[in-house]
Amino acid sequence: MTASYPGASFDQWLVGARQLAHQPARQPRQPLRVAGQVVGSVAEGFLSKISLQRLLDKRYQLSMGEHGGAPAWSLHLPPEAASDANVNATTDALNTLAEALRDANLCGPWRNEQLAVTNPSGEVVGTVERGAVRVLGITTCAVHLVGLAPDGRMWVQKRSLNKPNDPGLWDTLMGGMISAADSLPQALVRETWEEAGLHVHTLAGVAHGGHVLFSRPSSEGGGAGYMVERIDWFRAVVPEGMAPDNQDGEVDEFALLPLEEVRAQVAQGRFTLEAGLVIAGFLGL
Repeated sequence: MTASYPGASFDQWLVGARQLAHQPARQPRQPLRVAGQVVGSVAEGFLSKISLQRLLDKRYQLSMGEHGGAPAWSLHLPPEAASDANVNATTDALNTLAEALRDANLCGPWRNEQLAVTNPSGEVVGTVERGAVRVLGITTCAVHLVGLAPDGRMWVQKRSLNKPNDPGLWDTLMGGMISAADSLPQALVRETWEEAGLHVHTLAGVAHGGHVLFSRPSSEGGGAGYMVERIDWFRAVVPEGMAPDNQDGEVDEFALLPLEEVRAQVAQGRFTLEAGLVIAGFLGL
């Protein structure tokens, strides 16, 4: 999803984009608790659509109760696991729930990739399959790299037409999710190589530039998803004579554009919303 306002200036686009980045859910959402800790949220009635057999086979119980005086879903662990509520037990419970959602065709594309799951204090309490995070309203983290040429032009990539989200739109030099196995610096290194074929240590002036926050509806789960995400972005200069080269098949092409051309194309809706807001941050807007 991106913001497009034909004939708009970049500043006009930015006003609309920031509104689009923070939108209420399309339908009421209810907190999701695992082992007594809130880890996300689900659309009202959403979990009533799944079969509980996978959960029951592992002695997990899914029930509706209350949290803060409002209806909430709770995923209960067996007594022997709940006694310590460790990360492994919470991870298994969440992934069993994700499998039940997959069985019912109620989650996003299955990636066989684990993302960290945190409680309201930001502590990691487990991990879960990436395909389930949006429908479960779980907060995710991502990293982007704004890559510049020595003359100030910006390297950008066109997303593959096979991408499940925003196919064919332009993006920053690199943008990707942070998996549970990676720290932020590790994700920067891995994603920069996979998407752009560049080693971070060979780039000049690598620096953290800021972050962008999102909270908005997602199309996953038949429109029952909700995106809650923090994107940390970095900037760097790609040295003369060095050019990006995609390694994972998820990029169709790279281009080196003057900043004014980047601004114009962002305003025309040719970039993803996430990339546009990261670029706005880079431009100091």
